Amino acid sequence: MVRSGLRTLLEKTGEVSVVGEAADGLEAVRLAAEVQPDIIVMDIAMPKLNGIDAAAQIINRNPETKVVILSMHSDESYILRALNAGVKGYLLKDSAEDDIYPAVRTVAAGRPYFSPAIASTLLEEYLQMMKKHKVQDSYDLLTDRERQVLQLLAEGKSNKEVAALLDLSPYTVESHRTNLMQKLNLHNTAEIVLYAVRKNIIVP
Repeated sequence: MVRSGLRTLLEKTGEVSVVGEAADGLEAVRLAAEVQPDIIVMDIAMPKLNGIDAAAQIINRNPETKVVILSMHSDESYILRALNAGVKGYLLKDSAEDDIYPAVRTVAAGRPYFSPAIASTLLEEYLQMMKKHKVQDSYDLLTDRERQVLQLLAEGKSNKEVAALLDLSPYTVESHRTNLMQKLNLHNTAEIVLYAVRKNIIVP
């Protein structure tokens, strides 16, 4: 029933063609290798292999395939796991009807997408953490160039792509990346994306 509903929502736009459906994670991995779709909408809770692990296998085999996770969990641990797996979109099930097509369209264009409710939750948790630990937001410490690099990395660009867009050398981009991650206490690309969502640097 869920798959049928998602198919209907996507195909009624006239811009999306659903080329396959899978009932569990293992079938999703197998079918993805066979069909090689541009985008996969994946439930996080599936039999035999959960959505995040299935997504990681699919993306590892074909990095060009973009995965959007559909989940009932809005806490940061699930989102971080999904991002570390290479997922490009994360939707909450209770808003899927409104968000599914914008998510597919945005991810197809190469940008990440999160349900607006997730961005609000992440921001609230971040502000509470800062207040609890009495720390200041370090965003103001970033240079203009570091802010540019931060946004492009959060949008899913590689160092090489950022270098081309900003007319810089990859070495210089890597230097900016290292500096901004140290200033913001970030440790990987997934944390860069989460930070950018919290700060509305990338907008759902």
